[in-house]
Amino acid sequence: MLREFRPAILILLLLTAITGVAYPLAMTAIAGVIFPKQAQGSLIEKDGKVIGSALIGQEFKTDRYFHGRPSATTAPDPADSTKTVPAPYNAANSGGSNLGPTSKALADRINEDVAKLKAENPPAPVPVDLVTASGSGLDPDISPEAALFQVPRVAKARSLPEAPVRELVTEHIQGRMAGLLGENRVNVLALNLALDQASQ
Repeated sequence: MLREFRPAILILLLLTAITGVAYPLAMTAIAGVIFPKQAQGSLIEKDGKVIGSALIGQEFKTDRYFHGRPSATTAPDPADSTKTVPAPYNAANSGGSNLGPTSKALADRINEDVAKLKAENPPAPVPVDLVTASGSGLDPDISPEAALFQVPRVAKARSLPEAPVRELVTEHIQGRMAGLLGENRVNVLALNLALDQASQ
């Protein structure tokens, strides 16, 4: 009987070593050589200090910065572990709000956000990605329209003319991957870092 089990056990151990150890290590090593920045998390540094990742959004609250999409991520409530509290761009708990189109809470939040954005830039239509969260809650990018919509607020807060701020947005528009996949986008963290540099 052991003679029948022995080949199966050896095959299992061999395949586990190949697919569970050798293959992942090889792919990690190859990725590190071919795409070193991406393999390390696409980290963004400023003055030698890591300040974020190009792959995960961050919350910018002041008017001096461009804002990303709303984030529906949460974290445990420190006061009551059975509840959660909003924790925007919490990479440890990515996900959407799971609120549907008939949700009053979602409709109220969107209406409140639209009213606030309309007050910032009355003549322009509010881009949908400024009031809707992404499925992961971690989206680092916004549409070019969403970035351009925020130009008047950012320029006013920094006492800058709108033209150079608009030009900075245009310079940071990334096209579709391979010209086909996805949509044009602007990375919010990269844009805000360029804005800080241009304002110095």
